[in-house]
Amino acid sequence: EVQLVESGGGLVQPGGSLKLSCAASGFTFSTAWLKWRRQIPGKALEWVSTINDAGDTTHYADFVEGRFTISRDNAKNMLYLHLNNLRIEDTAIYYCAKAATGRTAEQLGQGTQVTVSS
Repeated sequence: EVQLVESGGGLVQPGGSLKLSCAASGFTFSTAWLKWRRQIPGKALEWVSTINDAGDTTHYADFVEGRFTISRDNAKNMLYLHLNNLRIEDTAIYYCAKAATGRTAEQLGQGTQVTVSS
């Protein structure tokens, strides 16, 4: 059974930073493409970033504008998202996700709340 457990969310002031972590189990982590998504209150779930299995290719949504960094540690089965220069509009629940494959749908964790407020 795929398990994805996010942590690291919290309350931060505008311009601040957070590091989100995602502990994964139940699948072959080193061969999985992974993502971060977020859901802003009242809006649909949106894609934030993707990292390939080796960790050497990353993609980001336009709104990231160089402020976030996705990374992974295949030895520890961990996915990370460094959030820098946070804005009030980044307030959301952040989810890590195992990307869909030809045989399985995308699978998300339970999420971690990030609140940016002065």
